[in-house]
Amino acid sequence: MALSYLTQPSNFFNISNVVRTLSVALCMGMLSACSQPTEPNASAEKNTQNDQSLDQIKKQGVFRVAVFADNPPFGYVDSAGKPQGFDIALAKRVTKDLLGDENKVEFVVTEAANRVEFLKSGKADAVFASFSVTPERKQVVDFAQPYLKAALGIVSPKAKTITNIQQLEGKTLIVNKGSTSDIYFTKNYPKINLLKFEQNTDAFNALKDGRGDAISQDSTYALAWAAENPTFTAGIQQIGNQDFIAPAVKKGNSQLLNWLNTEISSLQKTGEIQKIYDQTLKPVYGGTVDAQVFLDVTPK
Repeated sequence: MALSYLTQPSNFFNISNVVRTLSVALCMGMLSACSQPTEPNASAEKNTQNDQSLDQIKKQGVFRVAVFADNPPFGYVDSAGKPQGFDIALAKRVTKDLLGDENKVEFVVTEAANRVEFLKSGKADAVFASFSVTPERKQVVDFAQPYLKAALGIVSPKAKTITNIQQLEGKTLIVNKGSTSDIYFTKNYPKINLLKFEQNTDAFNALKDGRGDAISQDSTYALAWAAENPTFTAGIQQIGNQDFIAPAVKKGNSQLLNWLNTEISSLQKTGEIQKIYDQTLKPVYGGTVDAQVFLDVTPK
């Protein structure tokens, strides 16, 4: 199994050190065409025939997956320098079914703002990095079958708990640049000052240092982080729309997309994703969180 870091070496070691502390303390998109009524079907068929995304992966014998290195318990680097977490375990299982050996996965470290670019530029074959499906993202990447769902959560110091969104007006909310939180609060709450960071570790360090009044993350991550940091609390556990988290591939990579749709659906039906949850997330959430809150991805 390979782990590729596309950031500066100094950034990697900074990420690893912080993540060790954290880990110890703790669409599908649709192709469209603007042509004659009979052309889209012919064009789509031609693109499908020309697409070799799945064949190419099998030929090269490596599945390159973009993941987070500082997003425990979903994607992070442990004290031994090994990638761990829910997204990591799921990507390894998918690789095993795809190439016959989970060690044929190559993890490419990404940040929230780089996920789309890594697919477009061919640095990764797929993204398994807490990637929420949004209409905007579906225009530039193709999402496969979702494997988790989440809303947004807001974590703040217990001494100054934020329990209502209006409490943040005129104050500073920490978000990750390019994340669902960034998009949601920029659009809906212009009176809230946003302090943006590229990396999760930098964002949570800013919260600990008091540079912001609260932080917004996917509820999956927010609840986990708050559970591991007793001086903070998720005063708002869910806000915004219910988001679905899914693997993403480069726009037009229909071979790989169709295979992933079948694979994720199969892992859900056989209970394999539940097993991955029990191994990676249940120890963090304990018995206080119903697994189906995250695993039931049936549209309501």
